[in-house]
Amino acid sequence: MNNMISLIFITIGILFNLLGCIGIIRLPDTYNRLQAATKCVTLGCCSILFGVFFHFGISNAGIKALIAIPILFLGSTVAAHALIRGTYHFGIKLGEKSVKDDYKDAVQ
Repeated sequence: MNNMISLIFITIGILFNLLGCIGIIRLPDTYNRLQAATKCVTLGCCSILFGVFFHFGISNAGIKALIAIPILFLGSTVAAHALIRGTYHFGIKLGEKSVKDDYKDAVQ
């Protein structure tokens, strides 16, 4: 039963990573691509790590996978925010189909 649960989580993680990679290729501008990359890392890799925990249980590999999940979750979201903010400060324009610029009034 644990192998089936771990296989489901790992498969979901692989699908998230695949869709994130497709999003990086298909999306129009830097901001959308960074958002797709962040979702792919956060949801995909955390799901794979959770599947690894279910597969190995409470062992060295399982505990390391559980420890890596919050580190990866917090690190990737903070890094993506810093990259997007730095990109905006550097002067990279939004895509022509973008509707709203939330940073315009907030960034000085």
